[in-house]
Amino acid sequence: VIFLQCLPSLDITGVVICKDDHATKDELMALKKYDIHVQEASHPVPDLRSVQGATRIVDLLQTRASERTLVVCCISGGGSALCCAPKPPLTLEDLMETNQALLNSGLKIQNVNVIRKRLEIAKGGRLAAAAYPSTVVTLVLSDILGDPLDLIASGPTVPDTSTFEDAIALVEQNSVLKSTLPPAVMKFLKDGSKSNDEIPLHVFNKCDTVLVGNNELAVTAAADEALRLGYNPVVIGTSIEGEACHVAGVYVSMAHYLSQQNNRGVPYAMSLLPAAIIGGGETTVTLPGDKMHTGKGGRNQELALSAAVKLRDLALRNVVLASVGTDGTDGPTDAAGAVVDARTLDRLQHGSAVEALQQHDAYTYFSQEKDGPLIMTGPTGTNVADVCVTLVR
Repeated sequence: VIFLQCLPSLDITGVVICKDDHATKDELMALKKYDIHVQEASHPVPDLRSVQGATRIVDLLQTRASERTLVVCCISGGGSALCCAPKPPLTLEDLMETNQALLNSGLKIQNVNVIRKRLEIAKGGRLAAAAYPSTVVTLVLSDILGDPLDLIASGPTVPDTSTFEDAIALVEQNSVLKSTLPPAVMKFLKDGSKSNDEIPLHVFNKCDTVLVGNNELAVTAAADEALRLGYNPVVIGTSIEGEACHVAGVYVSMAHYLSQQNNRGVPYAMSLLPAAIIGGGETTVTLPGDKMHTGKGGRNQELALSAAVKLRDLALRNVVLASVGTDGTDGPTDAAGAVVDARTLDRLQHGSAVEALQQHDAYTYFSQEKDGPLIMTGPTGTNVADVCVTLVR
């Protein structure tokens, strides 16, 4: 909206696709003033609205494309599911099943998007192709470690560096995908490997991409705030990956080592107390492919619940951990994440934390206490992956 206000009175139109309830009333009114249609859609599994929004964008670009047209494309994490329309003969149902299988597979988001790009009309540089010969300026908020422009939202306006063969290899190496990917999708990938599906590089000659935000900025801001509050910040990186439960163990182990400074001298301690251990990245939660899970949660909630179990077992009374998704929604829930300490499980009397972890049901477990561990921020208007802060006093 701020960008639009800086433009002169030109012939402006456009389409915005966002998660449900992630556009404020003021934003909707401002966008309507500029003849920009807002399409809400489902995330992380696409729905019919995702197809409608993606199709509307492609149609608009193809209709308005010219040497004198300027296309401004604003992209953030989540775009792969929100802007999602299948290449024929694939169907929406094929993509919905595929996205669910990818979510369950434990693959890194980088590899997930390699597969997605093969299956849809607006990914892997295809928005740039639809806009050609217009000038395209893309502003990117990165939610992927290392900020690979061809993988953020599946790279709709930049050249694709992956192939059908890469996608097939990823499927063959993953037991969950091999057993749950729709047969039509597998056939499409194999057929595609025999065809020439590349976009000519000259299409991108008038495309410029600017990275405007990423996880490093969020982690640095958290460290600045920790310092202001009197903590000694320790930034351990912005590329933290792995199973959420395993990463939780690493955070708690570091906090345990630091906390021992209160009891005895610790050589080569990473920081003076009080300390704030801060990490950014994106963990994963792998679901067994042969079971039906009814649990509800997200990777940040699973990390927090795993940490709560370990904090209780170690009786670390001087440690608090919070793990959050920067967009305000963790998995298919309305929570951004959760904050826990060694006493969290004592306050939650119903059910077993271990069983909740086994069923990947952290949201339900945390929800039993009103104003409990769940962090409810609402939509934040950004998405630069996850941030975990562990305070040690």
